[in-house]
Amino acid sequence: MNCYETTFFANCPSNGIKIKYTLHIRTHEVIKVECLLAELQNFQVAFHEDIADVLHQKFAGEQILTASHHGVQITTIRK
Repeated sequence: MNCYETTFFANCPSNGIKIKYTLHIRTHEVIKVECLLAELQNFQVAFHEDIADVLHQKFAGEQILTASHHGVQITTIRK
């Protein structure tokens, strides 16, 4: 099992506030760090759940994406 963890930022489409995300991926595949970082840079403005869906389509495995949106902690899990 390979485990990847990183943080990145994207702006909320509702009000433009910058949000810090934490991503955990567990997979049997090898993910090139450069590919992961390039994909994360694509999320300039996006909803949390949409980011989770796109990342899971791209990298599969088990993914946990967390962030605090205006004081509300959101965790999405994709398997």
